[in-house]
Amino acid sequence: MEPKWLEWAKSLQAEAQNGLTFATNEFEVERYKHIMDIAFEMMASNSDADLAHVKDLFKDVEGYATPRVDVRGAVFKDDKILLVKEKSDGGWTLPGGWADPNETPSRSVEREVLEESGYEVRAVKVFAVFDRAKQGHTPPFPYHVYKLFFLCELKGGKKTASIETDDADFFEEGNIPALSRARTSSRQIKVCFEHHRAPGLPADFD
Repeated sequence: MEPKWLEWAKSLQAEAQNGLTFATNEFEVERYKHIMDIAFEMMASNSDADLAHVKDLFKDVEGYATPRVDVRGAVFKDDKILLVKEKSDGGWTLPGGWADPNETPSRSVEREVLEESGYEVRAVKVFAVFDRAKQGHTPPFPYHVYKLFFLCELKGGKKTASIETDDADFFEEGNIPALSRARTSSRQIKVCFEHHRAPGLPADFD
């Protein structure tokens, strides 16, 4: 679970963002901006990030506050799961990333898998929708994230490195390498294998 201070700060930021979206009175606008600054100061003072960096994370965020969407693809070959190695931290993760505007979730995950691993896939089922804040990821994020997990059918392609990844490979359930904990957890890998073995299971969700 994320620390309580971060939950409070994210709630304040979201309330301020929503207020700025609808406020018309100049005094209300100033009040919501002040609340936003308080939220940013809470995030900065309790983390390794400085205040300017925290503000920069939200510089293009406007309109009603909603969670961001992260998509992840579970791709299997010979009962082994596809993982990619992140350049940023050296850990392994399910291929995926932020969903793009004007793309369906299925198209987003197919694109992400191809870009990060070199393998062409077809999304066939959503098997889990998780709240990142409840999944034990580290470090915590300053914004709210929903993670969508898709079972994907391998169609072709070959292993290829990318701007964000150094390697891609298939791993047995009992031989999973050190994970990029910001992106994928061991519990999520377990859920992937459960749905691979039993595709008829109902979707997991928080």
